[in-house]
Amino acid sequence: MINFQKARDRMVETQLVSRGIHDRRVLEAMRKVPRHLFVDEALKEQAHSDHPLPIGDKQTISQPYIVALMTQSLELQGHEKILEIGTGSGYQAAVLAEVAERVFSIERNPNLAYRANQTLQKLGYKNIIVRVADGTLGWPDEAPFDAILVTAGTPKIPQPLLDQLAEGGRLVVPVGDRLAQELVLVESGPEGMKHTNLGGVRFVDLVGKWGWEG
Repeated sequence: MINFQKARDRMVETQLVSRGIHDRRVLEAMRKVPRHLFVDEALKEQAHSDHPLPIGDKQTISQPYIVALMTQSLELQGHEKILEIGTGSGYQAAVLAEVAERVFSIERNPNLAYRANQTLQKLGYKNIIVRVADGTLGWPDEAPFDAILVTAGTPKIPQPLLDQLAEGGRLVVPVGDRLAQELVLVESGPEGMKHTNLGGVRFVDLVGKWGWEG
């Protein structure tokens, strides 16, 4: 039998801390959230491996380091309202929910949205709302958001997401072609939007009006 808590602790030390993840609240969240419950039964033993895993419908659960890097880059303090684009398995939403006040997560695939919502409810997350919609349009009714995290690659940053980012807010999004992207941090300030490149990544496609065609 695998001791999943020990597996998470080892994941945090060997994959996150060793690569420069230092935000205490992010590290605590990654130690706490049971990653193995967000993958299929046959993949539970690989849940804490240093790579993404398939979750069905040609989608993946991101590599632990990337989840931590994206979360840390939002610089969350605990009071924020977050928009996540691409619920997937629900794992990233759970990590966000541990370090922010509310998470609004959009998933275009109804099957994934249903499974993720079931998992999150079983784990007792009451500060996450999952919605089936075109994530590139954002969630206008709940805007503005203190932070926005996009878990799929897009050829350009969807304008609706920039419009829904609160002043002083931060957006993290993979931008590039369908083979590889650069992880971009957008910071909204009084002088406009500042863009910072966080490094190369590879994500599944962001499909929608402001992303790739399905």
